[in-house]
Amino acid sequence: MSDTSTDAAPPGGIDYIAVEDSPRFRELKRRQRSFVFPMSIAFLVWYFLFVLMASFAPDVMAIPVWGNINLGLILGLGQFVTTFAITMGYVAYANRKLDPIAEELRGQLEKQEASA
Repeated sequence: MSDTSTDAAPPGGIDYIAVEDSPRFRELKRRQRSFVFPMSIAFLVWYFLFVLMASFAPDVMAIPVWGNINLGLILGLGQFVTTFAITMGYVAYANRKLDPIAEELRGQLEKQEASA
């Protein structure tokens, strides 16, 4: 006996596969990835550049900038500043570009669930 209901949502449930295939969900994923991937790559390049400079260019990292503060210390602290800046940028981006679509999708799913 074959089951012909594989394309329909489960009884009383939501067809999450159909939601994942919807244009709005794909748009949400595309927007999220368009921020996350480039920013991750940029940060990793910046991080590995710092590590490589610390390993292979200690004379450059030891350049005094102000008193006992050298370039290496400033670049190391810059890693933390960059992390917080990326986080704040992502939160602003998500609030502006991702959350409206996510709210729309959530509303549709809650409506489907309530009517099931």
